[in-house]
Amino acid sequence: QVQLVESGGGLVQAGGSLRLSCAASGRTFSSPIMGWFRQAPGKEREFVAAINWNPGSTWHESTWYLNSVEDRFTISRDNAKNTVYLQMNGLKPEDTAVYYCAAGRGVVGIRSPTAFGSWGQGTQVAVSS
Repeated sequence: QVQLVESGGGLVQAGGSLRLSCAASGRTFSSPIMGWFRQAPGKEREFVAAINWNPGSTWHESTWYLNSVEDRFTISRDNAKNTVYLQMNGLKPEDTAVYYCAAGRGVVGIRSPTAFGSWGQGTQVAVSS
């Protein structure tokens, strides 16, 4: 099991930036995939971005993004700190949601929440117009 703790959410004006952090602990070696999802009120949880860190895999260092954020958001990870980041620039009101960090084992179905077995508690991001 992997324990995940998010931080960095807050209120920002449209066009602003935030950096979310997710600190991982526990059996992190068993979950090479780290991802971010978001959920707005009344909507389903939505894939935002993911990154793979598995030197033995063809997908090593690969990243995936939701189409609407890939030119504004950047996912990265610091393996020495067991931390994954989501740098969000050019924020829009439609980016408002609770953002969740997640850890998973493989790339199959990576855009689905079912591909991830461990979740953080979420951090709120609010973007005002």
